[in-house]
Amino acid sequence: MIDFFIKVKQQESQNLPFVLYKKPDNIKVVGYFQKNDHLYFAENFEEAGFVFAPFVGSQMILIPFEQSVKWSALITSGEETPDSEFTQLENKQSQEHFESLVQKGIDAIGEGVFKKVVVSRKETIDLANFDLVSVFEKLIQSYPNAFCYCWFHPKIGLWMGATPERLLKADDKKFSTMALAGTQKSQGLAEAIWEKKEMEEQQFVTDFILNNLKDLTSEVAISSPYALKAGALLHIKTDIEGVLSDNSNLKQVISVLHPTPAVCGLPKQEAKDFILENEGYDREYYTGFLGELNKEAFNKETLKSDLYVNLRCMKIKDKQAHLYMGCGITKDSNPGKEWKESVNKSMTMKRVL
Repeated sequence: MIDFFIKVKQQESQNLPFVLYKKPDNIKVVGYFQKNDHLYFAENFEEAGFVFAPFVGSQMILIPFEQSVKWSALITSGEETPDSEFTQLENKQSQEHFESLVQKGIDAIGEGVFKKVVVSRKETIDLANFDLVSVFEKLIQSYPNAFCYCWFHPKIGLWMGATPERLLKADDKKFSTMALAGTQKSQGLAEAIWEKKEMEEQQFVTDFILNNLKDLTSEVAISSPYALKAGALLHIKTDIEGVLSDNSNLKQVISVLHPTPAVCGLPKQEAKDFILENEGYDREYYTGFLGELNKEAFNKETLKSDLYVNLRCMKIKDKQAHLYMGCGITKDSNPGKEWKESVNKSMTMKRVL
């Protein structure tokens, strides 16, 4: 991978856009290196490139395949990165603010405003030294079953992440997605035991996706819920796949799915309004989505898209890492437990810094 990372360093020194990524359970790293610093956008989802979309808004950045040089390399063997010795500093003010936000969400659920809302927070860490290549290498070694990426545009910034959640995979009219919710620490070989709150939260997500896709699909099938390991955390996952109807398109499906109940809430608009009014910061590209858009298949006759939700991510700016963590809130949520869950999630990125 030496030549691959030399190319990354060259692109970085020229201040030109690029994206590096590794798909779940894959040993290949792909890079697209844009030849200019122009800002391209995905507007109708008929474009071909790597898309990077925000939580809200229409600024969906595209690194076009035709304007980029593609490189790929196989991951060299290496031991999984041990857990970081990063000390979690107790920030009482941040904790109190987040627990208050959670309680406000619980109260709104009690008042019937929505059934679920996902609230989040941002944590900023000072970086004495930051090397993009070494951090990305740690990322792909530490999270082999996640979608790992490093995305840069001089006019937007540098983002990195290891997300466990796929938004949508499409191959012509065939598609697959997932319902993902609930979080607990992995207990090794012990079977996960989920509380009622977590099971209910996951069912909300599954029902939302099925109900909203029914008018766009000709057939749909789902799996039983099962535990998904993402680093040191476990989530409940249900696989959903099907076939789009002849009069449906990719843009319609994405608009239905994004933002998912796993990052926003239900009903979607009421939950989104609550988030924008109460979180107190701009999520930007956290809980947006990213991935391959309309990539040609091997037979050149079909187009493939593979998009992921931008979770477990960070923005690097001015020698600081801005980390983002969110928690799904239902009527049975406990503010103290949600704070601890957000702390657990912060370790995904702290582990590689």
